[in-house]
Amino acid sequence: MTTEIPKDITFNTQLRGHDFTFTTTWGLFSPKAIDAGTRLLIEQLKINSSDTCLDLGCGYGAVGIAIAKCFQPANVYMVDKDFVAVDYARKNVEQNQLPNCKVLLSNGFSHLSDIQFDVIASNLPAKTGNELLQIFFTEAKHHLKPNGRLYVVTISGLRQFIKRNFLDIFGNYRKVKQRNTHTVAMAMV
Repeated sequence: MTTEIPKDITFNTQLRGHDFTFTTTWGLFSPKAIDAGTRLLIEQLKINSSDTCLDLGCGYGAVGIAIAKCFQPANVYMVDKDFVAVDYARKNVEQNQLPNCKVLLSNGFSHLSDIQFDVIASNLPAKTGNELLQIFFTEAKHHLKPNGRLYVVTISGLRQFIKRNFLDIFGNYRKVKQRNTHTVAMAMV
């Protein structure tokens, strides 16, 4: 007798005072709940309702969907290189009834060539190589409008690396919030 692993996992949560329902699956990051880093990032974002925003590496869509609902009618793009993540992000946009979200399959900025953003937000994977992070930061700078902001959350052990690279690439760095395990940082164009 074999035990079947359920395909979909659905959970309800509250972010910034709003109710959300997310459907995920095994293999995606933090499939049973919003992780502490993502929650911290969402809590710290400063966004205007007229902003065009990007959730870079969206996974099943927690950051982008929270932006779209909490800062309506902000225009939100969500991208991930994983087609399974993109499929679940699209499902979550639909079930949370957010017409101001567009989900795209894209390796970083590859399918966003001419779009400029006011805010780019990302929960950076801890195991991404330093060179890839530097490429993401450089590309983010080129995709931000004047006064645009890049927000990232990382494990706190990467805080100094993020600071050095933000200073090198953007010329500025701001530690927005630090907790025991995660740090939210911001750079501006």
